[in-house]
Amino acid sequence: MSRIGKLPIHVPSTVKVTIEKNLVKVKGPKGELSQVVHPHINVVFENDTIELKRPDDERQHRALHGLYRALVNNMVIGVAEGFRKELELVGVGYRVTNAGQLLDLSLGYTHNIYLLLPPEVKVETKTERNKNPLIILESPDKQLIGQVCAKLRSFRKPEPYKGKGVRFVGEIVRRKSGKSAGK
Repeated sequence: MSRIGKLPIHVPSTVKVTIEKNLVKVKGPKGELSQVVHPHINVVFENDTIELKRPDDERQHRALHGLYRALVNNMVIGVAEGFRKELELVGVGYRVTNAGQLLDLSLGYTHNIYLLLPPEVKVETKTERNKNPLIILESPDKQLIGQVCAKLRSFRKPEPYKGKGVRFVGEIVRRKSGKSAGK
């Protein structure tokens, strides 16, 4: 039996859950999310807990069981508390500003990069003297905020020689010594 799939999902009192056939809708103080669940996975909501059940131990059903349990759990946590990611820009002259949902990134290229973020993601930028610029992202949708972070990192990934690039706050980049260390 799936270790993840068999765990019940506790639903806080501030979150409202509705299940229609294979569509799970979750509404809370941070927003509203919905997820279509595979028809073979049965979703049951009783006594402030959600349980997902599968018909048998077939390989695909085991995989889907854990997957949809994790997706529904992330939805419940997202609408109750929300998810927050912080990215920092490490490099001389790297800057970021935002005007609403439009991010203006200066990452050492000849031109600035403009990225329009989805309306579900709240963005805040911080620039302090003698500190790296920060991008703070908040959203109830874990998958969406992860995709936005991946897109931002793809503009300038942290490189191992100087450590420059867009990285998560607290992320450790493994450094290489370069040519001169070999002699």
